[in-house]
Amino acid sequence: MNTLLEVRDLKMQFGTLQALGGVDLAVSSATFHGLIGPNGSGKSTLLKAIAGAHFPTSGTISFGGREITRATPSERSRLGMSLKFQITAVLRELSVYDNVLLALQAGEGIWSLLHSRTRNALRDEAMHALERFRLAARADELAGALSHGEQQWLEIAMALAPRPKLLLLDEPTGGMSPEERRVTGELLAPIKADCALVIVEHDLDFIRDICDVLTVLDQGRVLDSGTADAIQQSRKVQQVYTRRI
Repeated sequence: MNTLLEVRDLKMQFGTLQALGGVDLAVSSATFHGLIGPNGSGKSTLLKAIAGAHFPTSGTISFGGREITRATPSERSRLGMSLKFQITAVLRELSVYDNVLLALQAGEGIWSLLHSRTRNALRDEAMHALERFRLAARADELAGALSHGEQQWLEIAMALAPRPKLLLLDEPTGGMSPEERRVTGELLAPIKADCALVIVEHDLDFIRDICDVLTVLDQGRVLDSGTADAIQQSRKVQQVYTRRI
């Protein structure tokens, strides 16, 4: 498999706080890669650095063979990176369909938008995105009428609508019921053929079930990395991670 995302010696300093202390990470195409670790270990900080929400103090980030360490979030998006933060950000007063349509139109030129040329042209694509996440039957309802779990699915559908090469997810199952978490895993599984995934998640059973590789962070550094089975048997992880989670 080709390396899609490569992070080298990434450091992040906030005043006197060192949030990341030299992180190395490699994510291959067609791979689900989980980031786990105790609270405050640097998982979300690393995800935001990859997405461009924070620029690192030092180190490099490469995506698709191109260095993007100082690239803006919009530049990263154009290269094929998409992000869903922990807090749901759907537009509650718009329909479920229009939320996905807006996500698709984000890549359109202003001329097409001004002349409303994309609404009908993108209908099949928008409905396909909703069907993948079991929301097609609710396309005409307001997004605010969806349950919390369904709103999370809608936002993932929006993040995937532009067909990114890499999707970044920050605790997507937060606040979900056990059944919703199970379904979320089922809904994400088919995207692996087209899109790699980097996911931060506290639900260890969920992340073990869907991820090919797990990277464990502790105090801003990589503690260990490997398959779920290898991480479960790692003495370093047992000594540090299980004690603090």
